[in-house]
Amino acid sequence: QVQLVESGGGLVQEGDSLRLSCVASVRSFRTLNMAWFRQAPGKEREIVAVISWSGSMTDYVDSVKGRFIISRDNAESTVLLQMNSLKPEDTGVYYCAASGGAWLRRLDSTEYNTWGQGTQVTVSS
Repeated sequence: QVQLVESGGGLVQEGDSLRLSCVASVRSFRTLNMAWFRQAPGKEREIVAVISWSGSMTDYVDSVKGRFIISRDNAESTVLLQMNSLKPEDTGVYYCAASGGAWLRRLDSTEYNTWGQGTQVTVSS
């Protein structure tokens, strides 16, 4: 059973940066595609960024391209989300998720069967 624990959320001003961290407690971490999702109040959960098991491929939702960077350290079983130039619309609960599925299905939320508890990110204007 994979367990994911996120940290790094908080309250920041527009234009600030935050770095989210997700630590996985599983030996097979290096075989899993990892993603960050977020859910804003009153909205559906959306995928924000995803990284392949090797770290060689990444993908982002259009609204964060050029501002967010996803990375991973397989030796430390950790995936990071560096968030720069934050905007109020980035506010939400951010979740780390793991998938053992194919990269082609990386944007399908049903492929992710393990989730963290979430960390709150609030960006004030």
